[in-house]
Amino acid sequence: MFNFNELTDSVADGQVAKATELTKKALAAKVPAKDVLNKGLLPAMNRVGKDFEDGQIFLPELLMAGDAMKASIGLLRPELSRKGAAYTGKCAIGTVEGDLHDIGKNIVILMLEGNGWEVTDLGIDVPPQRFCEEIKKGGYDLLGLSALLTFTMPKMPETIKLLKEAGLREKVKVIVGGVPLSQSFANQIGADAYARDAVEAVVKARELVKK
Repeated sequence: MFNFNELTDSVADGQVAKATELTKKALAAKVPAKDVLNKGLLPAMNRVGKDFEDGQIFLPELLMAGDAMKASIGLLRPELSRKGAAYTGKCAIGTVEGDLHDIGKNIVILMLEGNGWEVTDLGIDVPPQRFCEEIKKGGYDLLGLSALLTFTMPKMPETIKLLKEAGLREKVKVIVGGVPLSQSFANQIGADAYARDAVEAVVKARELVKK
């Protein structure tokens, strides 16, 4: 039986070498990549994000955990991003302006791609105008907005406001996510959905396309 808790702890503690070793061990033992992600890596991300928000850890620790997460995700990428699923829709996604965190966003992208989505990654520190420019190109079913830092959250309603002003809001569904967010915040800013993690993001995204 693979010890997911040990992997969670190694990522949360920023132990890149150990996280990599344990991820390889899991894959060698034929543990499904989605299980490694959901039971080992995502709990680490949730823990680190909460500790950062609570002031229990600071930016250096957050970045170290990020490096460990990226190393493990890199090993899972081939299986997670397989295009075996039928085409679901087209999504643009990015981390809002002022926020340089991309781990959660990148995990969501992998999960979406593995479930039939065509994803355009707009990257980090994306201003509201850039999101609007991309949606204006047309063909998008979904826009994903990510934020890890509380002080960058206002960029989400600002983006939605610009979409409305440009006559684009009705053309695309907006889903938001990130550690400091909540369903009530999503409702307040007029987003179509909120996802706690990458797994829920895939479920919510599919629901939005069906509506």
